[in-house]
Amino acid sequence: MLNSAIDILHNSPAMYYSFVVVIGLLIGSFLNVVIVRMPTTLMKIWRKDCEEFLKLEMTQTNSSSIFLDLVYPRSTCPKCKTKIRIFDNIPVISYLILRGRCRDCKQPISMHYPIIEFLTAGLCLLVALRYGVSWQTLAGCVLTCCLLVQSNIDANHTFIPDELTVPMTWIGLLLSLTPVFVDSSASIIGGISGYLSLWSIATLFYIATGKDGMGAGDFKLLAMLGCWLGWQVIPFIILFSSILGSILGVLILVITKKDRNTRIPFGPFIAIAGFIALLWGPAINAWYFSSMGVIL
Repeated sequence: MLNSAIDILHNSPAMYYSFVVVIGLLIGSFLNVVIVRMPTTLMKIWRKDCEEFLKLEMTQTNSSSIFLDLVYPRSTCPKCKTKIRIFDNIPVISYLILRGRCRDCKQPISMHYPIIEFLTAGLCLLVALRYGVSWQTLAGCVLTCCLLVQSNIDANHTFIPDELTVPMTWIGLLLSLTPVFVDSSASIIGGISGYLSLWSIATLFYIATGKDGMGAGDFKLLAMLGCWLGWQVIPFIILFSSILGSILGVLILVITKKDRNTRIPFGPFIAIAGFIALLWGPAINAWYFSSMGVIL
């Protein structure tokens, strides 16, 4: 049955790419839930743990597990708290039909929701175009979805959840046993070099300025990408994310009229560079070394 389905997708590229887009839209709808609910759930858990450790009177009700909070209760309108009907929760289509407003209170619905759905579908399509009908596409789409969630949470809340990064790091190491993208030696060295490279930069920055330049979440995110894609892409990710972060960081400060001491999350830039490395990392490295006259 599985082989027959794979053969059909191999023989019908249009069907395959359409399937990827539809699944991407559906997954994007769930990623919106994760982006909104996971930080709130984690903060509840952290506060509860702190209150228990400090033996303080509980100020919040006990939170359920992260998984249950992500699937229950049903999504509601953030304004009127009305439960969203199933037919109003169809990715992108429902937003267009409702003209971007809640059916009940008529308040505007954030553009963030259809944008994430479009992004998920579009980025997964790029992965499918790059790797075709393969296990690399499946794994690449999982990594892409995780990067989307991590970068959005970091952009909105300035932290990257270990609850996403740590499991994905282990998955990257397990995939290297096959290998899907890189072999185990490249994966292990990638994890180590990814973490230590940013940790070293942040430590030197702290020694020189007395200020924290990056959080540990950034170190772990780069280590995760190193485990998935190998140590060879680490220099590119650091260089590209630093350049992109510098340019966009200045633009953000100018547009928002904030001072240069404003904290700007670095995770989204690492995620963008990591996605580019997922698609074209080996080609970029080959081009760079060949331009330097180095034969790999």
